[in-house]
Amino acid sequence: MYAGGGAGPVASGLSSVEVAPIEGKAGWLVRNALNDRLGQTGSTSQNPRYRLDVLLDDKLEGLGLLTDDSVGRERRTLRARYQLVDIASDEVLLDATAGSDAGIDVVSSEYATIAAEETALENLSKEVADRIVARLALTLRNSS
Repeated sequence: MYAGGGAGPVASGLSSVEVAPIEGKAGWLVRNALNDRLGQTGSTSQNPRYRLDVLLDDKLEGLGLLTDDSVGRERRTLRARYQLVDIASDEVLLDATAGSDAGIDVVSSEYATIAAEETALENLSKEVADRIVARLALTLRNSS
């Protein structure tokens, strides 16, 4: 897939993807992770050929009720629907979804629980970005 290294068609295709702004904190995290993985040194590509539009759905739900009716476990789910658009023709080359989830133990310290929720969001953002970039690479390899 990555034949030719940094000068190969997949690598040059990935570096010509501009990630559109994504709403919210999760959006900021995912966009930064995508830019890191796409080789963007700034916030946008210098000569973008493609635009990546991403919509996120971030959910935090309580699971595992304890005997005192308090939540003992939470699940954080991050889902992304994304489209790779050819800027010149405005053609959608890829329309797909990616997602991941993480379990969080709810402990007596509210601070520790909030920190665990934030860490889960950071980790999920990176994992979703990895999945998106892998799919983009396959799409760009097949189109070249």
